[in-house]
Amino acid sequence: METDLFIGGKWVSSEARFDVLDPATGDVLASVADGSVADAGAAVDAAAAALHAWSKTPPRERSEILRRAFELMTDRADELAKLVSLENGKALVDAKGEVTYAAEFFRWYAEEAVRAEGQVTIAPSGANRIVVVRQPVGVCVLVTPWNFPAAMATRKIGPALAAGCTVILKPASDTPLTALAMAAILAEAGVPEGVVNVLPSRSSGQVVSAMLKDPRVRKVSFTGSTEVGRILLAQAAENVVNTSMELGGNAPFVVFADADLSAALDGAMIAKMRNGGEACTAANRFYVESSIASEFSAGLAARMAALRVGPGTDPSTQVGPLVNEDTVDKVDKLVTAAVSGGASVVTGGSRPDGPGFYYPPTVLTGVAPDAPILREEIFGPVAPIVTFESEEEAVRLANDTEFGLVAYVYTGDLARGLRVSEALEAGMVGLNRGLVSDPAAPFGGVKQSGIGREGGHEGMLEYLESKYIAVTW
Repeated sequence: METDLFIGGKWVSSEARFDVLDPATGDVLASVADGSVADAGAAVDAAAAALHAWSKTPPRERSEILRRAFELMTDRADELAKLVSLENGKALVDAKGEVTYAAEFFRWYAEEAVRAEGQVTIAPSGANRIVVVRQPVGVCVLVTPWNFPAAMATRKIGPALAAGCTVILKPASDTPLTALAMAAILAEAGVPEGVVNVLPSRSSGQVVSAMLKDPRVRKVSFTGSTEVGRILLAQAAENVVNTSMELGGNAPFVVFADADLSAALDGAMIAKMRNGGEACTAANRFYVESSIASEFSAGLAARMAALRVGPGTDPSTQVGPLVNEDTVDKVDKLVTAAVSGGASVVTGGSRPDGPGFYYPPTVLTGVAPDAPILREEIFGPVAPIVTFESEEEAVRLANDTEFGLVAYVYTGDLARGLRVSEALEAGMVGLNRGLVSDPAAPFGGVKQSGIGREGGHEGMLEYLESKYIAVTW
């Protein structure tokens, strides 16, 4: 298990270190090097020094390196999944799913690396040709969250490397071990020294700010809270740094009375309980047409109550602990406030005693329209249910948020489904599906949920600049 900084292709120790905890017990898993502002400068030095050679590396060569990284991750999937589960707490089945998903970004961008097409056209006046070429944006700072420590790293590293950029990855301090394991895999796959650098740090704000002030840094890609995203956008503005932001979500899950109820419940369990609810794509608010609300609530509660809660590394566990004490406290306070405001607990609803950062799968009904649990991202296994009477009301309730990452709609009427999907203010919609994430699709939100897209061909374009050359021949 690597625990040092990875800078310039070498493992670099640090006098300062911080502990990574096991969410299942609260015990210390490992002590990790704590990157400083000076270390951040060294990482930018390494990335800048490697940029020219990497950007000139033939696309097929970059492609083959990414393909080897995919194969190495696939070969070591069980080992990586256990590491993810240990430091994040998620159930092993979810961790294995994440590793598979994460590896797919390397495979997808191995294929995309050779497809950074430009174009040649004739100017409308006929006076010259318009030649457009794609060039790497440059040194990139990648800031990733704790909830998908493997997938959020590969979703950024894959397209950046495919485009010819060099990177400094700043992983979340709750889950740095997976990011360091990714660095080792990429080095083994043949990534040259300095092209990928990994900088764990407890001083995230200072370290990232210092890198954004360096004129050699030309891109920042951040996944995390909207609050932190606003700060980074302001800092990036000082040097007009190219930005991609995948920020907070508050996903509505809308169920119409004509929906296949069994399919809607299946989708609800995926959308709510994937990763134990600790996902920006997690269904945060359930809006159910009143005529089927009782049946839906009872069905969801029965399924939630049947889930096995325990340590993530136990193969029988279906819901692991939350990532840390603060997250459990937040979830508990949101539920308590909802109940105080008149909501009823159908299942769960109270934090268990004992070690570890656990919260039980919970279903609430009769939630007040102004309850904080409908306004904030829960990031836990809690499903608040609200009823509606008409399509117009469902759309109004779903859009009544500053966020717009993803929404889910279940209906038996395809025309209605498409109509509502277009009306919803979200960057992604799951129509009769509880899962939208796919490396081949553009992932991102609108409103306060972000800027830009990750995944798909669009994901690589985020790391490329278009250069226009006017030429006559």
